[in-house]
Amino acid sequence: MTKLDRKAISGISKNRVRTWLKILKTSNLIEKQIKEKLRDDHNTTLPRFDVMSALYRSNSGLKMNEISGALKVSNGNITGIIDRLVKEGNVLRIAIEGDRRANLVSLTNKGKKQFEEYAIAHESWINVMLKNISEQDSQVLIDLLDSISQINRS
Repeated sequence: MTKLDRKAISGISKNRVRTWLKILKTSNLIEKQIKEKLRDDHNTTLPRFDVMSALYRSNSGLKMNEISGALKVSNGNITGIIDRLVKEGNVLRIAIEGDRRANLVSLTNKGKKQFEEYAIAHESWINVMLKNISEQDSQVLIDLLDSISQINRS
């Protein structure tokens, strides 16, 4: 590789590092604002929102390990959240027949309504935070980020 080639690659790689840092900084900023809004407006947390979201998307409920796998967190983190949601009547935990250690977890009707309130608010917050991005630019950004995800799945 010639010196010129190294310079060109170096310039490209430095720009890609800057891109990644911008993505990370933006993601952290949005996450911080969402956490604050969930806490201040709904007296809840992002992990709780995420658990309820996973359960909401599942028609038949999820095992604890499926929830932790979907959210990429430990079962221990999920257990405390589920315990509180059960206590509040937002989640139902049912023992799975033939497996004494496993439970199927699902949202109750109360939990579904609660999550729908959270989800509507969440979508509106994101919409406001990203209001300066046109629909077309939003799709371009989605496509670019998808291309990164697809490369890293290989």
